[in-house]
Amino acid sequence: MSEVQSQTAGIKVQYAEQVAADLERNVKEQERIAAELALLEEQLAALRQDQSVLLGVQQVLGSGGGAGLGDAGTATVPAPRATPAATRRKKADAAPSKPRKAAAKKAPAKKASAKKEVTSAKEVTAAKEVTAEKEVTAEKEASPKKEASPKKESAQPTLVDVVRQHLSQQSEPRSAAEIGAAVAQAHPERSVKTTVIRSTVEGLVAKGLAERTKQGSSVFYSATANKPEPEQAPAEPAS
Repeated sequence: MSEVQSQTAGIKVQYAEQVAADLERNVKEQERIAAELALLEEQLAALRQDQSVLLGVQQVLGSGGGAGLGDAGTATVPAPRATPAATRRKKADAAPSKPRKAAAKKAPAKKASAKKEVTSAKEVTAAKEVTAEKEVTAEKEASPKKEASPKKESAQPTLVDVVRQHLSQQSEPRSAAEIGAAVAQAHPERSVKTTVIRSTVEGLVAKGLAERTKQGSSVFYSATANKPEPEQAPAEPAS
């Protein structure tokens, strides 16, 4: 009998501990559900309040009163209450819009900086131009005015005169390339092409001031001898 009683007492103790644990778990679960229920009731009350405000705004919109809409939108619409679920939704909705706002803020700043850079570049360019003009004016004022007179007095001969003088000094006919090389050597300040020399010599040939001779496929030029023009016989009177 003593063994049976001891076993029964042990089972009772186990059951008592199990019941106590279940009871404690039940109380905690009730507290949790009560807290969630209070939170849901608070959210429900906020939603009902927002519903009443939205119904009032809907009535104002239905009546077509623009001023009433402004008053209702600014004075009567309350800010939504911050609930954990709503806060999470707001953060999720606001996250993509931040880069756009930042980009919108940066765009005017970039435009303003670009305008400043263009303005500063224009100012620097204008300052350089003014400085260059001042330097040129100072150089002109510092240089003596007499330097321009020798240039006016020493007028260079024309290309026709140079070519004609060169041909008159030669004892043998010369090609256009040889004449151009001689002119370039005698007048290094001139830059004359062979085609221009040939056109010039052909002009002298047309005027009778130079002669053209051909040796194979090459053409040579020489100065004409100064021969007196033949006197014309007087015309006989008609009988």
